[in-house]
Amino acid sequence: MAKTFLCIIFPLLMITISQTFLVTQADPRFLQSVKLNPMKLKTEKLSHFKFYWHDTISGPNPTVVNIVQPPVNNKTKPTGFGMINMIDDAMTEKPEIGSKLLGRAQGFYGQASQEEIGLLMAMNFVFSTGKYNGSTLTIMGRNPVFHKVREMPIIGGSGLFRFARGYVQASTHTFDLKTGDAIVEYNAYVLHY
Repeated sequence: MAKTFLCIIFPLLMITISQTFLVTQADPRFLQSVKLNPMKLKTEKLSHFKFYWHDTISGPNPTVVNIVQPPVNNKTKPTGFGMINMIDDAMTEKPEIGSKLLGRAQGFYGQASQEEIGLLMAMNFVFSTGKYNGSTLTIMGRNPVFHKVREMPIIGGSGLFRFARGYVQASTHTFDLKTGDAIVEYNAYVLHY
């Protein structure tokens, strides 16, 4: 019985030792330990930002460009399923386009639902004023545009928003059925350092 035990344990022990040796011999350029607090992270705080997003399709200076048209068939006509737009939308302090520019929303949205107008939004809020100048928040989520309030996750950020997480709530301020232009109020709740 002891001999059987050794026959089972010895090979397992050798495999474990060899794997440990391989891991400890890893290329130091690929894997390096990081100091516990290399960025001297402070206490995490919750910030609330409110701004207006201007999605302008019409006029001489549109901020939306259609890059993919949906296929032409009866199934996609009601919702435009498959359409994709690239955006570089102004973010302002108030709903008027002439109010203080806070930054740009850059990214794309696509019609991802066959049942309703439900967009997949992937965009960066790029701040260009004040303390957060040059910092970004990244949003990616579902936006059912005809719901009164839509919630999408903040999945990250850069600059002063490194390690950011949270959510945004979007609600339509104005929408022009003729031109497709929209102004959307965004409330962002961000956990960051």
